[in-house]
Amino acid sequence: MKRRVVVTGIGALTPIGLEVEGLWQGLHERRSAVRTVTRFDPSPFRSHMAAELRDFTVADHLEQKRAKRLDRYGQLSVIAARMALADAGLRLEAEDRERVGTMMGTALGGVGYAEEQLGNYLREGLRAVDATLALAVFGGAASCNIAIELGVHGPNSTNAMSCASGTIAIGEGFRQVRDGYADVMVCGGAEAPLAPLCYGAFALIRAMSTRNDDPARASRPFDKDRDGFVMGEGAAVLVLESRERAMARGARIYAEMMGFGTTNDAHHMTAPRPDGSQAARAMRLALADAGVAPGEIDYVNAHGSATPLNDPTETLAIKQVLGERARTVPVSGTKGYHGHALGASGAIEAAICALALQRRWVPPTVNLDAPDDACDLDHVPATGRELDVQRVISNSFGFGGINAALVMGVG
Repeated sequence: MKRRVVVTGIGALTPIGLEVEGLWQGLHERRSAVRTVTRFDPSPFRSHMAAELRDFTVADHLEQKRAKRLDRYGQLSVIAARMALADAGLRLEAEDRERVGTMMGTALGGVGYAEEQLGNYLREGLRAVDATLALAVFGGAASCNIAIELGVHGPNSTNAMSCASGTIAIGEGFRQVRDGYADVMVCGGAEAPLAPLCYGAFALIRAMSTRNDDPARASRPFDKDRDGFVMGEGAAVLVLESRERAMARGARIYAEMMGFGTTNDAHHMTAPRPDGSQAARAMRLALADAGVAPGEIDYVNAHGSATPLNDPTETLAIKQVLGERARTVPVSGTKGYHGHALGASGAIEAAICALALQRRWVPPTVNLDAPDDACDLDHVPATGRELDVQRVISNSFGFGGINAALVMGVG
């Protein structure tokens, strides 16, 4: 018998705020975290902006010896997981650690660190390369380092399905608990892509905004003047466990994880399928998995990357799924706040959905001044909206035509 699965812990490292209350406060401030890049000199590139973790110091969250063994990607993963466990009030010493697992998502993993170490190698040879490189560069370092940190032996994987990977990690973790393969799953996404070559690669394919004279207004989901996404960094981790178990231990429940769906466009590496059919099918699969009808959805957290092709295609997909109600269901694209942290974005947005369900408020689509005629939905402008949210969809779409959707509800 399938078990009901709930979110009992959230760990958030985002450009608009840290931990649950920092993230929530950042959403209510209704302003972008995008600024001119400070991590490196962006002047050689068309784009000069990013959403950096500006008020975050690793030493505040991780012991020096542990931090030195991890690159930034690993650090963000472990710190967010620690935060999530603490927020859930979960005492692992009282758990069967073979029934606790971790699943993470990332687009680039430790590639940013590898870039740094390559520079050392080219300047000074192999003796200048950090001995941890081989252990840090692979994507699986996120879930493996979390497992080591927590001492847990359950299901473990990190997928690298581009900008949908955090959503896929949460969806697969949800299935592990629902179907009885684990009691607790620690799931999410982490990304540390702010290094010159990683950043420049996306600038090279003209995927990113060039609104360099006005960084805070550069990420403009669904706006007619949008010109590309703005890269970000960060991590978000959710603790998932069975509802029965969570209630028995008196845990606070943010939301219920209800359904997951994923598909592939099989169309193009960077452009979405123009008819939106496979993005729509991912949403329908998630709804069917949840046993929720399209008419029961109260809110959509959109992928909303602010790229010229993605936003109208996602609009088309939402219309295919929600039908006549599509123009009246509130839709937020929150990347205007926190930028696009690639594989971490879907996990950050799932955390936002869980908080929206618990706290009955949905955030606005910041920087939406003039909606594109092809994006004619209710994009929650200005101040956000008090709303008795019961059921939501959260969308993520990535390079290679990867589509993923989660359905969440009141816990």
